[in-house]
Amino acid sequence: MARDHSPHGAGELCGVGRTTYVRALQDGGVPAADADRAPCVVDLGLLRPDPRDASRLLPVAPSVALPRLLHALDADVTDERARQRRLAEVFAPLMTLGEGQFTGARSPGATVLKGLSRINAAIDHAAAGASREALAIQPAGRRVQETLEQALPRADGILSRGGRMRSLYPHTGLHACPVYAHFQRLDGDVEARTLTELPGRLLVFDRSVAFIPAGESRDVALRIHQPAVISYLVTTFKLLWQLATPMWPDAAPEPPRQGITPRQLAIAELLTEGLTDTEIAARLGMNVRTARVHIAKLSAVLHSQSRAQLGYLIGQSGILGEGRA
Repeated sequence: MARDHSPHGAGELCGVGRTTYVRALQDGGVPAADADRAPCVVDLGLLRPDPRDASRLLPVAPSVALPRLLHALDADVTDERARQRRLAEVFAPLMTLGEGQFTGARSPGATVLKGLSRINAAIDHAAAGASREALAIQPAGRRVQETLEQALPRADGILSRGGRMRSLYPHTGLHACPVYAHFQRLDGDVEARTLTELPGRLLVFDRSVAFIPAGESRDVALRIHQPAVISYLVTTFKLLWQLATPMWPDAAPEPPRQGITPRQLAIAELLTEGLTDTEIAARLGMNVRTARVHIAKLSAVLHSQSRAQLGYLIGQSGILGEGRA
């Protein structure tokens, strides 16, 4: 093969081959030896042997060669698509096998994480990118000392970027934890509340990524990145937050009135979001009549004359304070 001929894919016409084919068309043929310099012209059927002279090659008319080549390409495409279909049919029954068994295996909107080191590394990475908000539920059954020690560097980083933190802990044993004092001294927007009972662990960063347990074992977790699921988790956190007892700052500002219960504060929050009586009752797990009794008490305290005015007065009164979710 001549040094000026470069290797190329099958079914392609190179520059040397085009030149040889053009000369054959112009001269009515070329010496057979020329095909050694550009074998693609023979492979593509552009030149054929001269039946009267074995040392020469004759050109095939372009109007004949082109349709023949296009037909061959169509056949290749058809064969390739058939191979793709056969491969898809082979894999179809395998797609559901072993779901959730592969480290880092992705399902729509979630990633399975296996191993405490991998889980903590993923949480650290998410916390390092957070700059607005971190929400956490640390339920009973976990060692509070260990949990808070892991949270310290994450908290410092988020606060240094101007973020805020809200955490829910079980009440039992929290005050006895030595790390608790560090959180009380942190500068920035840090709040914690407690409940007697809490669901499974939850971490949410900037409302863009969340972490939840993937089972009873501590060494398997889900990293959630589906917006609708994260929105649901944040709503659940907000409901628990309204029902929890403030732990730090040490004393939440008292509302400028008497007799408003935590339940009524939760209702006030939902009123400002524009929810109906029925929606509020469903969100807080009470019947509509009870919800309306609480709303009437709020109206009496704030001297509201209408539902629309009540929402405005709640916002102006400051009764939700810094605990507003």
